[in-house]
Amino acid sequence: MSTPAPELSNAEKRELKARAQSLEPVVKLGHAGMSEAFLRSMDAALTLHGLVKMKFSDFKDQKHDLAPQIAEKTASTLVMQVGNVAVFFRPKAVASADEDAP
Repeated sequence: MSTPAPELSNAEKRELKARAQSLEPVVKLGHAGMSEAFLRSMDAALTLHGLVKMKFSDFKDQKHDLAPQIAEKTASTLVMQVGNVAVFFRPKAVASADEDAP
C-alpha cells in the first residue's frame, strides 16, 4: 500500500461522485477504530471495487481527521465526504493476460 494516491481532475471527481450516489457503504469504521483489520478490509474493498463508500459508525466527531488518514494509508483518493459517509477511489489493477489463461 505504498503507491501514491491517484490525482483526479475535477471532471473525474464529478463522475466518481455521481457513481457513488447509488452505492451502499461497503465498509464501516466501528468501535475498533482504524485498526489493521479495518485497513485490510478497506484495502480489499478498494481492490475489488475501485470506488468504495465508507460509513463512520463510531468516531463521528473525528471523521474529518480520519478520512484523509484512511486515504493515505490505503493509497486511495478521498473523493467526497458528506455527513458520516466518505467515498474513496483507487484504480483497479489491470489483470495481465496470463492471469486469464486456464
